Amino acid sequence: MTSNTLREVIKQVDTMTLSEQLELIAYIAEKARQTPPTPKPKHKWREIRGLVKEAALGEDAQAWVSRTRMAADSYRD
Repeated sequence: MTSNTLREVIKQVDTMTLSEQLELIAYIAEKARQTPPTPKPKHKWREIRGLVKEAALGEDAQAWVSRTRMAADSYRD
């Protein structure tokens, strides 16, 4: 819908009675309920594997995992 069309619809809504506006709201709500949601694209891990190099993280992945686990363990103790 273009901006001009939307403005025209808004002008028409402004001239409607309360009951007509409520009927329009009910119609729009029902139409929205019937419209299936757009599915989010699913990404596969294989598609993103290796995109970030170790240099970008500044340390080896295993070292990072070990360090964060030790920090979490010390926080719990």
